[in-house]
Amino acid sequence: MANLTLDDTDLQILQCLLDNSLRSHKEIGQLVHLSGQAVGARVRKLHDLGVIDGYTLRWNPGKIGQSVLAFVTVFMKSNTAHTGFLAFARSRPEIIEVHRVSGEGCYWMRVRLSSGTALNALLDEVLAYGNYKLSLSIEMVK
Repeated sequence: MANLTLDDTDLQILQCLLDNSLRSHKEIGQLVHLSGQAVGARVRKLHDLGVIDGYTLRWNPGKIGQSVLAFVTVFMKSNTAHTGFLAFARSRPEIIEVHRVSGEGCYWMRVRLSSGTALNALLDEVLAYGNYKLSLSIEMVK
């Protein structure tokens, strides 16, 4: 893709949305000295250019019982296990992210579950595709 040309106002709008994606175009306009309609047009442009790829929210998973966060490095048993593993990983909502990695292991997964028992059950299923190394998150610092 060609280099994108964004001006300072586009970058300010982007930062406003990064700070709080629920801000109205009117509120952002007051911060960047544009009308809400002009901000809306720029936000649509940022979408069309692929700069804005979607929206997300920050949440407190512990409040709904999702208190176990783990990082799992998966070592595949064979070259033929990848397709099945990827289908498995995509089908499981507790698997938040999966990355194909270089170095140690084949895949890195970030998983969030309600208990050690639920984590153990998930890891038992991973064993169908390969071995794993587990690291538990003690505290999120950033």
